[in-house]
Amino acid sequence: MDSTKLAPLQATACCASCGPVPSKGPSCDQDHGCSCCTPTPTTDTAADQEYSCACCSSDHDHEHGPEDQRRELIKMGISALLFAIGMVADDKFEAFMPSWLVIAVFYALPYILCGYEVLRVGFKSILKGDFFNEFTLMGGATIAAIALGQLPEAVGVMLFYCVGEFVQERAAGRSRRSIKALLAARPSVAHEMLADGSTRDVEPEVLGPGSHILVRPGEKIPLDGAVLEGESQVDTSPLTGESVPQRIAPGSRVLAGTINLNAALRVEVTTAFADSSIARILEMVENAVARKAPTERFITRMARWYTPAVTGIALLVAVLPPLFGLGPFSQWIYRALVLLVISCPCALLISIPLGYFGGIGAASRRGILIKGGAVLDSLRDIRVAALDKTGTLTEGVFEVNALLPAPGIAETDLLAAAALAESRSNHPIARSILRAAHNHGIITDDASLTSMQEVPGMGVVAATAAAELLAGNAALLTSRGLTPMEVNLPGSVVHVARDGKVLGALVVADRLKPQSPQAIEDLRHLGVQQIVMLTGDREEQARPVAQQLKLDSLRAGLLPEDKAGALEALGPVKNTIFVGDGINDAPVLATAGVGVAMGGLGAEAAIETADVVILDDNPARLPELLRIARRTRTIVWQNIVMALGIKGLFMALGIVGLSGLWEAVFADVGVALMAVLNAARAGKIEN
Repeated sequence: MDSTKLAPLQATACCASCGPVPSKGPSCDQDHGCSCCTPTPTTDTAADQEYSCACCSSDHDHEHGPEDQRRELIKMGISALLFAIGMVADDKFEAFMPSWLVIAVFYALPYILCGYEVLRVGFKSILKGDFFNEFTLMGGATIAAIALGQLPEAVGVMLFYCVGEFVQERAAGRSRRSIKALLAARPSVAHEMLADGSTRDVEPEVLGPGSHILVRPGEKIPLDGAVLEGESQVDTSPLTGESVPQRIAPGSRVLAGTINLNAALRVEVTTAFADSSIARILEMVENAVARKAPTERFITRMARWYTPAVTGIALLVAVLPPLFGLGPFSQWIYRALVLLVISCPCALLISIPLGYFGGIGAASRRGILIKGGAVLDSLRDIRVAALDKTGTLTEGVFEVNALLPAPGIAETDLLAAAALAESRSNHPIARSILRAAHNHGIITDDASLTSMQEVPGMGVVAATAAAELLAGNAALLTSRGLTPMEVNLPGSVVHVARDGKVLGALVVADRLKPQSPQAIEDLRHLGVQQIVMLTGDREEQARPVAQQLKLDSLRAGLLPEDKAGALEALGPVKNTIFVGDGINDAPVLATAGVGVAMGGLGAEAAIETADVVILDDNPARLPELLRIARRTRTIVWQNIVMALGIKGLFMALGIVGLSGLWEAVFADVGVALMAVLNAARAGKIEN
């Protein structure tokens, strides 16, 4: 494979040789064996020039199907059979066939079958002034070997090169499937509901907010919207990886790309497709691999001088030793051909991007969207994790955990008084008290209140025609000359009094996510040295959660803009990761070495600002993210060391005459194949 196959991954898949490319682009006529693409510079500066492929037409999918693969297998099978017969028994055929016919059938025919595309593309490259790609080097080396009388070796090199290319392309295709599966979540049709009750099928892009659509059971929901009619379950796994269906009813929000399972739904569109969550997610995924890691950029730069340098060494090997009387030209030219075959840095150019792509794909299958290989590289050095509380470690839903009535007071009396006092408040704690009262069968009528005043930082003071009610913290009761109960339970304590008499207290807490304790433990096992909480909640609400999770420190009461400064105070920013809900945390997400938005579906700020978007609300994804990043990094460096080490060894052996073209083709095609297969492991992260 050559460097033209390393295109930034775009919306549709190109042929296995080249990688994904835009689905529409200028026509092309070549140029790497699949006869469908052409290398196209994507930057203006020579130093940073990359290559991508321009697809022939919008209806040319470039996905080589079973027929193409079958044709390649037949061609390679015939070539291998003829070559094997020629190697074993060509002398027997010469007894009744002219030698030129034996050569033509058992050597020339396999060479042409396997090498035609290589020679064709190599010749066209030379006409364009490109002398240092894989096709010119492989074609030139085998032609020179034939000229030196090494016909069997030339045919063997070309045959094994083609076999290696075929296997590499299959491996590369498999490594892209997880991303392609996510791209396939894009809905293609919407059933618009008309005024007369009928429907018509349209593309989701033509509908806007306010339109009504019908979603039948088993269909993808085409646009973000709100359910008007129908109750069903929705499979969100195409986006989040979460296998448990979500129950929805009128008023529930639904997202494009998820699947309606049970019953028909009438949905009002709330967002145009271009602004929908799935459109932003797809845009992010399509551009992910274009954000190259430093390792990828280094290898790309190195490849620009590596091949010309090795070719120059090969030229010197072919010319200088014979001039100094160290052997005939034929001997040293043959050794130079060995260097030419080894000179392509394919193993690095192909396997390293595939390694990063495999890691990104493995993460996407778990509902973790990573914005490029550069983010994976940054994750390997994380030493400090800063986490928001609400929505990240906790459910963000307050609930009454304990009722603590004073002596002689019934629990229902305590709860009813608290609910009546809080009945006109929109505070989350007040809402949780009203839910608890409803669950206990208590009917709360706020019309009976004659007044209600919120006391900042303390609670509420309410009055009915018959009594005065207090509900708030201990300071509220103390300010009225009352002695609050002593409560040592974790959570926010709401003290309640009526007409100067303490009725008791309620303990309200934000519910901890069940995965949070294990996630924190796993982060520590992965080498995260400091885990802290940065939250805008009050300290009395945040500290019980921090203590329960055994976090190292806590900063509470922070405004969104304060969190960035608090993060910087923890140490070098490049070694930090911040995890938040992505809605109020844009400044700190941008400041952190890696910003992670939790529950990013539907949060525009999350998708725009964060480096990583976790599509569901599961904190267990955090240690999974670090494991994927570190495994990917390990595989990438395994390939670098293996490729450079083996190529360097066989170059040295070739110069001193201890390796020939057979060994050279292993050092080129064989090592590239080994590296690609190793890179594919990055996409197979264990659960």
